[in-house]
Amino acid sequence: MEIKVNFLDKLRLEAKFDDFTVIADQPIRYKGEGSAPGPFDYFLASSALCAAYFVKLYCETRNIPTDNIRLSQNNIVDPEDRYKQVFKIQVELPADISEKDRQGILRSIERCTVKRVVQTGPEFVIEEVENLDADAQALLIPNGTADQATYIPGKDLPLEQTIANLSGIIADLGMKIEIASWRNIVPNVWSLHIRDAQSPLCFTNGKGATKESALASALGEFIERLNCNFFYNDQYWGEEIANAAFVHYPEERWFKPGRNDALPREILDAYCLKIYNPDGELRSSHLYDTNSGNTARGICSLPFVRQSDGKTVYFPSNLIENLFLSNGMSAGNTLAEAQVQCLSEIFERAVKREILENELALPDVPPEVLAKYPSILTGIQGLEAQGFPVIVKDASLGGQFPVMCVTLMNPRTGGVFASFGAHPSLEVALERSLTELLQGRSFEGLNDLPQPTFDSHALTEPNNFVEHFIDSSGVVSWRFFSAKADFAFVEWDFSGQGTCSNAEEAATLFGILKVLGKESYMMVYEQLGAPACRILVPGYSEIYPVEDLIWDNTNKALAFREDILNLHRLEDEPLKALLERLEDCDADDYTDITTLIGIEFDDNTVWGKLTILELKLLICLALKRFEDAKDFVEMLLQYNDNTAERGLFYQALNVVLEVALDSELDMLHYEANFRRMFGDERMDAALGSLEGRVRFYGLTPTSMKLEGLDRHLRLIDSYKKLHTARAQRSPIQSNNEPNATGNGLKPRRLAIRKPNTAWGQPKT
Repeated sequence: MEIKVNFLDKLRLEAKFDDFTVIADQPIRYKGEGSAPGPFDYFLASSALCAAYFVKLYCETRNIPTDNIRLSQNNIVDPEDRYKQVFKIQVELPADISEKDRQGILRSIERCTVKRVVQTGPEFVIEEVENLDADAQALLIPNGTADQATYIPGKDLPLEQTIANLSGIIADLGMKIEIASWRNIVPNVWSLHIRDAQSPLCFTNGKGATKESALASALGEFIERLNCNFFYNDQYWGEEIANAAFVHYPEERWFKPGRNDALPREILDAYCLKIYNPDGELRSSHLYDTNSGNTARGICSLPFVRQSDGKTVYFPSNLIENLFLSNGMSAGNTLAEAQVQCLSEIFERAVKREILENELALPDVPPEVLAKYPSILTGIQGLEAQGFPVIVKDASLGGQFPVMCVTLMNPRTGGVFASFGAHPSLEVALERSLTELLQGRSFEGLNDLPQPTFDSHALTEPNNFVEHFIDSSGVVSWRFFSAKADFAFVEWDFSGQGTCSNAEEAATLFGILKVLGKESYMMVYEQLGAPACRILVPGYSEIYPVEDLIWDNTNKALAFREDILNLHRLEDEPLKALLERLEDCDADDYTDITTLIGIEFDDNTVWGKLTILELKLLICLALKRFEDAKDFVEMLLQYNDNTAERGLFYQALNVVLEVALDSELDMLHYEANFRRMFGDERMDAALGSLEGRVRFYGLTPTSMKLEGLDRHLRLIDSYKKLHTARAQRSPIQSNNEPNATGNGLKPRRLAIRKPNTAWGQPKT
């Protein structure tokens, strides 16, 4: 993790990391002001807090209350060497905790990360650099392996060269990659989490049988998501990008809506229109670009090549963003390598969906077949040694598809996790199933798995598949575990026993789509320096339902974004109109504003926790609609997911409204004790909100310029690096003027459906 330090006044220091700021000072005896803990004090506290975290984790997974558990730490300094210290951690446990759990709690503290790092002994490297933001490769694997050449199936270059090439491309963009965490909890299964040090919202995970293959996987995914703009999928990119010569890619084209909001004739083709507009309900206003919000330019559309005949078909960026998420995206050392990865993932997810929704029972892989892959078998045995039964299944549906499945059971909680992997080689598909199972997970993380069910509705509910897509944590049917399989086991191979090239394997996978009667469309990205592609298979590779284009489209943000960002500047009439739109949008009241308008607020601010319900409450206060405000504040207090401080403000507001709305009550009779209960600051804010002196308490003013929204601005800065690289490296220039006149159509207000679960599932 990168921590940047700023020098403040006197001896005060400011450390910034992620969305947090930590201030350090020195005690007065050391010439400081004692305004904050010292650096070493934070270090001591980190050890105690880390120990307490592992105690909490142990207890929560076993439903042990922590109310009466106390923990303390003392550092005992050697009088002859102050750098030699003993950290004594003591835990006081209630009498009703069993001896087994007492020992378990003590053992959990042994796993404290701070403790282990200190005991291992970190190595400090102190150096001068010309630019702190340069040297993007410095935070990767510390010991370079450039002289080695490790080949693995599916890669056209050695892992070492792949890592060097991909990290070099990221460095050339001006991005600095850091490894946030490594995992290796069983043999031959590695995973890691990497992110952009300047914009931590840009992150990926990698997995593999070795640490090098996992790192290559993570970097490849990072490049893939840069190329496809996935890190910035639902967010607003700012006015500068919205009015630039191009928004997404130089090859994009913008098409004007037809008469009466009809779809432009230039987008999609007859095959796609049957899938995306079967009843003629899809309109141009459904397809306006969410990221720019520039409806005057028309519909931003991207060129995809139809694989059956090589013809270019333009897909609205909005349609891709809303339906496909990251499915069908990949980067590789060669285009063919990327295509194989792309198509493999498409089949993995489509076959998984068919198996889960139709509650199919798969055949077990015979032990003699598993024995052919001793490295994979060792990892499986490592899980079973920890008490997690593992079932390995053939998910090829009788040899039709290159898909495998590794399913883990947790007898402690009754939960299961079905992990799927795909590749033309059975061995690679099986390895991917296993590494995907443990990607980023600890053994404790396996306690959160959902239990299987016989309830078919829970399996076919759309959000269940989304959960499976995001991290495979959706619900699985008990029928999946039937010993009576719906298919015979097939020891399949689509790779010619490893003799096929990636180009031949890609052709084989495209051939499967052709047999299924599916048309596929591909866009290739090469401006950033590594071959990448995105493949769309309409009616097959979507993650969200096609109906979302009409009923749950992300460009609903366009109806709210500008007014919400300009909230403090709105007069009464625009406020009334905004409140009416919020009421009519039919979205769940607990949807956060970040999701609604595509702005990444700092999680630790009032904006970051603001929901539609709270915003409606604050608008009602500004409009002096106190009865409505009273209803909203009561709803908010029933389910308050905000901070304790914010909750106390709303408690104060609730009683102030109660008095104000009751003609028999006089505020003069209650104010003094209200202030004793809630404090002057909260009462001043509550009374000021009623009197009009305080508007939108806690929300700092901003605008479409996004001032003060550092987290979002860092994300935009990250995207601008890509935008600049594309502009410099592409010979294609947009032929669409940014300020071209149009018919002035505004996006109509979208009716937003409430799904069976809480609306507002982030489109990951």
